[in-house]
Amino acid sequence: MKHVYLPSLILFAMAAFPAAAQKPVPVEAPAPVLVELFASHNCRACPKAHRTMTEVDAKRDDVLILTWSVDYWDYLGEKDPMAMAESKDRQRAYVDKFRLRGPYTPQTVYNGVEQCPGSKPAQVESALKRVSAADPSPAHLARKGKKIELTGSVTDLTDIFVIEYLDGDANPTNMVHPVTNVTSIGPWIGGRVEIDPSVCKSTCALVVQEAGFGRVLAAMDISR
Repeated sequence: MKHVYLPSLILFAMAAFPAAAQKPVPVEAPAPVLVELFASHNCRACPKAHRTMTEVDAKRDDVLILTWSVDYWDYLGEKDPMAMAESKDRQRAYVDKFRLRGPYTPQTVYNGVEQCPGSKPAQVESALKRVSAADPSPAHLARKGKKIELTGSVTDLTDIFVIEYLDGDANPTNMVHPVTNVTSIGPWIGGRVEIDPSVCKSTCALVVQEAGFGRVLAAMDISR
């Protein structure tokens, strides 16, 4: 009798538990690629770059685009009302990093490790593809209850920035997320830290980046 019922019991056990064993586990979306566009309203090629960024933003959910306005083309026309000193300083650091002859517009930078003209869709797509295929970052941002948790292990000093930008009805420009303010909320040397979302007063991105405007290790829109 044992030889008759044992197979039946095994089959019953296999049939009773597959639903629990195969229950899908929620998968957290990967961190977005931070795309930074440096532009000026006195730049002739910048409108095309703004259109390209608008299309990328509409088609992809794995990017976080920020537009930094610079003022070094102001002598060609009216002063750019969105230009900030922080934009110019940030771009100069990238010029040194990528060993460029000088700053230019419209320049796009991807996670701080790739750059290309933002007005050339094919190059933009290629840069996104390369960065998306890069090794996983050692840093991770995630919402934990009412806080944002930053975890990971890094070998060098890292900066945490809160970057405010305009979006939706509050954005009267043709730019994707024009930056209005940037604040460093402190260095990070690894481990686990909690960040209070109230550091964002409007619409903001939280960016974790190697010191000296190096590789972007994590980015998150903390307005949503």
